[in-house]
Amino acid sequence: MSGQTRSFLSGTLETMKVLGIESSCDETAAAVVEDGSRLLSNVVASSMELHAKYGGVVPEIAARSHIEAITEVIDQALSAAMCTWKDVDAIAVTYGAGLGGSLLIGVLTARTLAIIHQKPLYAINHVEGHVYANFLTSKNEANIATSDYKLPSTQPQFPLLALIVSGGHSQMVFFRDHFDYTLLGQTHDDAIGEAFDKVAKIVGLPYPGGPSVGRKAREGNATAIDLPKAKLTNISPELQALRTQVQSTATHSYDFSFSGLKTAVLRACQQLIGEDHTFASKNVPERLTEVQKANVAASFQRVAVETVVDKVLLAYQEFSPHSVVIAGGVAASPELRRQLADRLPCPIDYTDPRLCTDNGAMIATLGCFHMKFGRPTADPYRLDIRPGLSM
Repeated sequence: MSGQTRSFLSGTLETMKVLGIESSCDETAAAVVEDGSRLLSNVVASSMELHAKYGGVVPEIAARSHIEAITEVIDQALSAAMCTWKDVDAIAVTYGAGLGGSLLIGVLTARTLAIIHQKPLYAINHVEGHVYANFLTSKNEANIATSDYKLPSTQPQFPLLALIVSGGHSQMVFFRDHFDYTLLGQTHDDAIGEAFDKVAKIVGLPYPGGPSVGRKAREGNATAIDLPKAKLTNISPELQALRTQVQSTATHSYDFSFSGLKTAVLRACQQLIGEDHTFASKNVPERLTEVQKANVAASFQRVAVETVVDKVLLAYQEFSPHSVVIAGGVAASPELRRQLADRLPCPIDYTDPRLCTDNGAMIATLGCFHMKFGRPTADPYRLDIRPGLSM
């Protein structure tokens, strides 16, 4: 550990700068964040176009793209932040959850840099990192690339309710404080982002499904098709313990399921074209009219978003958090933001949509809080990936 880091932990260092590295899926990202609140740079190289023709992320292609891009992305992040390695106080890297090959590139790079430059290394949970994008409240105005980011005016306050929704995750988490939280519920099958991708494929819209379904939905009638919401009853021991602690008598579940909704969309599409359930899904798009596609997209988006917003409202009423945040790629959805603004009895200060998708800034921000609270550092000679890591 450097002398500068030691002086920070003893309370004499005024500022700290953390380099965050993110490579859990198809984005190669790096960023520099100061004090867990100020965004100095945020650089993302996406291989999305390479995956689009396959209708989803191909792990081997993603890993190869990380190898090609990661050094340049880190150099750009340092340059945009007007930092040298001497200015960096620590490195934070995503070590899970995610694709094994993709995570490996980021972790090995971070380990090597930590050894070469003698910097403390923090292992970051990718899902938890998404929440911390909401803690960025200021930016480096001299950096043209981030000068137009729209950030919250203040950091969230604890206790905090977080809805984490993306292609791989759908979770509701109650934070009592930093690093002290309870997972209220999560998906039992598809994450909401996966459901958007699959519905996009059913109606013949391009990957990724979230943005393409959202665009098509603007042309359609959101009540044209009646679609179901899953009703789950599972209560985890952790949720029950929290309810006992706060003396809540509630009995509802905060778990999600989107596979049934996805199947209902397929059945509705088959019915629209006059076919039964045996008709191959791959042949459905060519038979749907543009009006039908728009109505399906709008109806699905409404119900999918209502499903998670319903749970947010229940959790808000049960646990009375001081702040509510949304995180993950689906948090960029205008429909999700609209429904929450209309239905939640408290304001949400949303972060910039570019900080909802995978990025290094969220990893660097959480790294700052690891450092601030004296959390254990990772051994740069031994840190391993954890693809199946959960909160």
